[in-house]
Amino acid sequence: MAMNVGSPDGDGSDDPQMNSSINTTPLVDVMLVLLIIFLITIPVVTQSIKLELPKERNLPTQTKPENILLAVSRDGDVYWNTKRMTDTEEVVKMLKKEAVKDPQPEVHIRGDQEARYESVGRLVVACQRAGIAKVGFITEPPPNQ
Repeated sequence: MAMNVGSPDGDGSDDPQMNSSINTTPLVDVMLVLLIIFLITIPVVTQSIKLELPKERNLPTQTKPENILLAVSRDGDVYWNTKRMTDTEEVVKMLKKEAVKDPQPEVHIRGDQEARYESVGRLVVACQRAGIAKVGFITEPPPNQ
């Protein structure tokens, strides 16, 4: 049994040259396997149930004389048409009078863009307490771009 340990003078002239290149074959093998996996799984992920989704429609408001128009200013003040209301209880009392009518009028709430959500929320709660069935919010359509 023989073993080559190098030359006794240590110059290393008998040693073959070392190979310092990287073997990329395993890397290519792994990449091909990943590519095959993605090609198989993508059609499974993109399949979905066929649905008929609702179409968007934006109808202009049909203002009827019996509709109640409530407005909230940026300061939180509440207006019934153009009359300023002092508190929420007054609004509830007036809405209860309107709620007993047949057909019941709709309430349209217009809120200033800078108004707090709390102010508009109080109006919705007042409508609920009064027994109003239909409450809508009036907005401006977005500008056409």
